[in-house]
Amino acid sequence: MSQVHSNTVSAAALALALGAAFLALPAAAQSADNEKCYGVALKGKNECAAGPGTTCAGTSKVDHQANAWSLVPKGTCEKTASKTSPSGFGQLQAYTPKKA
Repeated sequence: MSQVHSNTVSAAALALALGAAFLALPAAAQSADNEKCYGVALKGKNECAAGPGTTCAGTSKVDHQANAWSLVPKGTCEKTASKTSPSGFGQLQAYTPKKA
């Protein structure tokens, strides 16, 4: 095998391994010390599974999107400000945003 081909194969293997590790991060990041908090993520800064109109991490369309969540320290979600939440704070479940 040529040196160029060997380097290309090695680089591809490394990229595949790093990609697999990156995909596992959201599940690993959520521990007993964190909780999903809806309505607090900024545009493009949400965690995975944001709901209709989004596909995964970083796909929220607006700040404080009602169906987009971020991990926050357990017990802080409902104390974190959210401009779209009916209560004005993050929610533990997706919600219908309040009218502006």
